[in-house]
Amino acid sequence: MRVVAYSIKSFEKEPLAIANNKKHDITLISNSLGSETASYAAGKEAVIVFSEDDVSAQVINRLADLGVKFIATRSTATRHIDQEAANLRNIKIANVPMEALSTLSEKELPMALAVETIVNLDKWQQKKCLGNACVCSRSCDQVHPALNPNGKPQHH
Repeated sequence: MRVVAYSIKSFEKEPLAIANNKKHDITLISNSLGSETASYAAGKEAVIVFSEDDVSAQVINRLADLGVKFIATRSTATRHIDQEAANLRNIKIANVPMEALSTLSEKELPMALAVETIVNLDKWQQKKCLGNACVCSRSCDQVHPALNPNGKPQHH
């Protein structure tokens, strides 16, 4: 998958390279995502963002116009992403599930965030469900009955 990762800090480069293991063609840039930097996503299928990036409706529309189909955030937070705009433009969103980080030390976080982000890209590429990492309108065909307390199937 062709990907651009925004807001990359120097300490994130090595963990992302190790986690990726040359599976995806990832361009790492230190610039944050915004209306003026969205053009870096031209020709990419996915963008990797962080919680300080501008992933507003305006930016999402620009990304969609450039052909982006996936937004992976290397954080548990998703409030910075206009999910309604992404849904309207058929862009899938994933985050790092909180349970993937709950027992880790601060030193272990960069690698864990990188691994979880790459796992999301891998699953999208393989057209597999992202499970708890999925941040979506529940419009996919995957059913996870165990996630719904009333026993009815829940799409994820």
